[in-house]
Amino acid sequence: MASLLDNIARSSAVILQLSVVLGVIFMLLKVAQFYQERKKLIKALEAFPGPPKHWLYGHNHLITADKILYKMVSWGEEYPYAFPRWLGPVLPSLVIHHPEYAKSILGQTGNHDPCLEELIAPLLIVSPGRGLLILDGTKWFQHRKMLTPAFHYDVLKSYVALMSDSVKVMLDKWEKKNIERKSVELFQDVSLMTLDSIMKCAFSYNTNCQTQSNSNYYIRAVYDLSYLVSDRIQTFSYKDVFYDLTRKGRDFRDACKLAHTHTDKVVKERKMLLSSEKELDKIQKKRHLDFLDILLCTKDANGVGLSDEDLRAEVDTFMFEGHDTTASGISWLLYCLSLYPEYQQQCREEIQGILGDRDTIEWEDLGKMTYTTMCIKESLRLFPPVPSVSRYLSKSVTFSDGRSLPAGCQVGLNIFAIHRNRDVWEDPEVYNPLRFSPENTAQRHSHAFLPFSAGSRNCIGQQFAMNEMKVALALTLLRFELYPNPSKPPTLIPQIILRSSNGIHLHLKKIH
Repeated sequence: MASLLDNIARSSAVILQLSVVLGVIFMLLKVAQFYQERKKLIKALEAFPGPPKHWLYGHNHLITADKILYKMVSWGEEYPYAFPRWLGPVLPSLVIHHPEYAKSILGQTGNHDPCLEELIAPLLIVSPGRGLLILDGTKWFQHRKMLTPAFHYDVLKSYVALMSDSVKVMLDKWEKKNIERKSVELFQDVSLMTLDSIMKCAFSYNTNCQTQSNSNYYIRAVYDLSYLVSDRIQTFSYKDVFYDLTRKGRDFRDACKLAHTHTDKVVKERKMLLSSEKELDKIQKKRHLDFLDILLCTKDANGVGLSDEDLRAEVDTFMFEGHDTTASGISWLLYCLSLYPEYQQQCREEIQGILGDRDTIEWEDLGKMTYTTMCIKESLRLFPPVPSVSRYLSKSVTFSDGRSLPAGCQVGLNIFAIHRNRDVWEDPEVYNPLRFSPENTAQRHSHAFLPFSAGSRNCIGQQFAMNEMKVALALTLLRFELYPNPSKPPTLIPQIILRSSNGIHLHLKKIH
């Protein structure tokens, strides 16, 4: 018996030793593979001069959250087209700030950023679901094709009245405040308005979120998530296993739960409606289904609909991206026009000329807002709602000047810096709507203006966003004159979207 136990013990020891040896060999192979990949990447990056880096911190010690945007612009002026940015000692990214280079990257298909996906995924989905923002490959193409009808011309046409109703609720709130004596912080109210609008338009769901004080929890959760994701990118805290043990990791999970509670409620109530055959028949007979109808009713060629995980991922993506980016665009637009009363008045006069005695916006009005559209585009140039996007090269790319990058390289497209590139934009910090006159636009590089990105992965909801910005601006200018608050200038910070760390404060004067 003792001999048998000794044999078992010896066999176990041998197996354990063999496992340790194999584990060490595996780790050494992974380290060698990582080293070879890094060596190849570093060799490729030698063709791109950039700011000196610290051996440990990379460039992180040179950048603070409130300075990062203009630091990138400054480095871009010193290092043309692109430069390396190091997140620590082993994580480089090539920052692109020229439209010609951007065209080379955005013209490729299949590129996505797995690091950014790992950070954003918990915010938008519960694994294994993936929304359009972070999907790639065939599945991304299938989802994109399936969802495109939700942004059909006739569908968008029906949304104008719903957008107008949401904007009027916000303007009524501002009227009730003591706006003559103190400024109004825009971003919170505009965020609630755009949330209200997308809930009505894309989900046929009335929330009263603008007037019910308990609705602010979703806006707060989205703000917290934006900050925490941005912070993780800055501190390269990519791995959940470590991040979840920190206080910020716990805050991140709590905010995710709050955001998902909101979207789960929307989906659950619509599913209950669809369980009724009569209601299902009524929805399927609609000429154009809304976004949520399409998600719940559409099936692929094999008759299979979206899984619960993919359904929730798409709802989370559009709930989050569909209101927060537009809120940023509208808030910065109102801020820009408050600084330039002459442009503000020209917009107001154009809108009054289109509407006459009406105080309602109709679909046909939007196409007539020529000067207003130029003002919107110029604000999107100076303050792009998404100041940068990231790509992970699935194949090598060679740029127009002959320099190249291998597959596996991470690329950051700095839209904020591209929009301020002096090779393209004269006096880039000056707000000048005439940059977007037809004659000026025709002469410009196709990728010099990228508020909605470009290529196959451009923003599917860009026309929705432009329409909402027109409606919000038109109704606001009919009711108020806008003035800046010099004592509270905004401080730009990129937190996935472009925000101000201290809010956007304007004085509003009622037009009698």
